[in-house]
Amino acid sequence: MTSIAVIGAGITGITTAYKLISRGFDVTVFDRQPYAAMETSFANGGQLSASNAEVWNQPSTFLKGIKWMLTKDAPLLVSPKPSWHKLSWMAEFVLAARNYEQNTIATTKLAIAAREHLLDMADREGFSFDAEKRGILHVYEEKSEFAHAAKVNGLLEQGGLKRVAVTPEEIAAIEPTIRGNFVGGFFTESDFTGDIHKYTRKLAEACRRHGATLKFSADVTKLQSRGEEGVIVHSRPAGSNAASGSEHFDAIVVCAGVASRKFAAQLGDRVNVYPVKGYSITVNLNDEDSRAGAPMVSLLDDHAKIVTSRLGADRLRIAGTAEFSGENRDIKDRRIRPLVDWCRTRFPEVSTSSIVPWAGLRPMMPNMMPKVGQGRRANVFYNTGHGHLGWTLSAITAEMIAGEVAAKARQPRRVKTETHGELATQGA
Repeated sequence: MTSIAVIGAGITGITTAYKLISRGFDVTVFDRQPYAAMETSFANGGQLSASNAEVWNQPSTFLKGIKWMLTKDAPLLVSPKPSWHKLSWMAEFVLAARNYEQNTIATTKLAIAAREHLLDMADREGFSFDAEKRGILHVYEEKSEFAHAAKVNGLLEQGGLKRVAVTPEEIAAIEPTIRGNFVGGFFTESDFTGDIHKYTRKLAEACRRHGATLKFSADVTKLQSRGEEGVIVHSRPAGSNAASGSEHFDAIVVCAGVASRKFAAQLGDRVNVYPVKGYSITVNLNDEDSRAGAPMVSLLDDHAKIVTSRLGADRLRIAGTAEFSGENRDIKDRRIRPLVDWCRTRFPEVSTSSIVPWAGLRPMMPNMMPKVGQGRRANVFYNTGHGHLGWTLSAITAEMIAGEVAAKARQPRRVKTETHGELATQGA
């Protein structure tokens, strides 16, 4: 097994490709977009946050979801339009509450392990991605929410994370620009932020240098497994009505975001991802007052479910909301407006005269855990379903799936490039 097809060129697909190349495989990446990181990995909240590892499967979330169904600008919005996929996914989501604690602990461990791999890949290839290693500050204005966060802290500690409680005075010292009547907060010094789009694009360039074939604007129409004979990828130019061409590979790794469910069904597997829409705005800090008035420390406002990341000197990313409305990528003003209003309230010195709105679909599994591993067929693998933590977890799940592929493969060959020499082949 030497040739591997990777379906998807978002953060999980590109990190997976890089880890496979590092083990000596011939890798071909397929994506319908003309460049890497043009969908869910384009403009997320930017946080690499083990401190946000708590899964959503708990009774308080269920109750809030019911209440928020009647509020158009609520942090979580469930479209009342029914579909079998949505109803069955939500039923599984509720049932997964029995594993709330163990899944939160497991996610924390994965997030911590991912940091080293993510930074190592950037350091090895010599690129920057607007990383800010200033920690992440969670803030609370309600005592009940702060009390719940203290309980969550016990689970994060079991996962190996150090997150410390801070007073309102300490919040002001950590991030002086924020405004609010806070009862307290939690600060995770080891968390950090960065531009997911820059990172993925730069790592994709590294994959190409090291011998990967990147097939962009390639609309994958069908995947077929032929057992021990390998897999066939059928694709055609994106936007074209031309007949699909086919290519043969020894194995495949599906990293296709919300499309993973469709592709898994073609390969005989059930991967029950649901598209949970998230929104962001990028505030362009075009004047000195805005640059000085914007936060440098990354924030999570628990009540509003909004996060921020400073991306270089002149950009502030603000993201939030979860919307269950199917595979809908429309950018709705009523969902963007709360992000703008929040910025004006929390950071009154920041001008919002220049913002770029965005919406993306998070591929979310009902139990909030990524699908990482082999499918029913020996040559079919998955690295998908990371939900709101794709940026946080991708580096470690890529390492895991590449190791699993290598363990089931024949001895891989070593890959050399003219510009960067040889990538070290790692043992399974």
